[in-house]
Amino acid sequence: MQKDKVVLITGGTGDIGTAVAKQLDPLYGHVIALDVVADNKGELWQAELNEQGFSSILFRHMDVANFSQCETIINSILHEFGRVDVLINNAGITRDAVFNKMTKQQWDEVLRVNLDGMFNVTRQVVESMRTQMWGRIVNVSSVNAQKGQFSQANYAAAKAGIYGFTKSLAQELMSKNITVNSISPGYVNTRLMKGIRPDILKTIIDLIPAKRLAEPEEIAWAIEFLISEKSSYMTGANLSYNGGLHMY
Repeated sequence: MQKDKVVLITGGTGDIGTAVAKQLDPLYGHVIALDVVADNKGELWQAELNEQGFSSILFRHMDVANFSQCETIINSILHEFGRVDVLINNAGITRDAVFNKMTKQQWDEVLRVNLDGMFNVTRQVVESMRTQMWGRIVNVSSVNAQKGQFSQANYAAAKAGIYGFTKSLAQELMSKNITVNSISPGYVNTRLMKGIRPDILKTIIDLIPAKRLAEPEEIAWAIEFLISEKSSYMTGANLSYNGGLHMY
């Protein structure tokens, strides 16, 4: 029964993470948002969603870039709930700059969160999934990992690394009934996009054949499919979800 299962979502209080949590709340026993936001902000986020009727959603403070913190927090979750069934590696940041002006700090910060963070979290849950002979892992990449993007060499490199990780881990884990897939969203209607100057936003949308941004809920629906039994024969795959912005 799905109601017995435990879901972890990194970057869980952001727009996409929140949409995923809401989508999965009716289906799973515990949906735990892991995020680096301050405890009081995360607890307020949880309280607001619980008041809206999303009763299974919980918040835990965790920095995916910190391996030992990931180990401590996820071990405490395993101790409390006894299992982790689904992991959605959604945490990500940007530190954009043209490459000749990109600092080592900008490069390192993006790689630590977007790529190392995926390892830091996944490493903690794999043994639990292998023991129970069931699991679902979804890694959130980006259209810009597929096509590249001006001033995002760090972000594109980190998100492209997700593909190799996904395919390799999928080969290791399928025999244990654990699937590993990735999803590559295009531009999504998040708070970050809403802060872009209207003329620049229009230029972006004009490049998208769908002529609009994706809604966070659409990404959540796709992720729900990737962790459902309907996709149990699908592993090592990437789902492009970009409105036609990049086709290959």
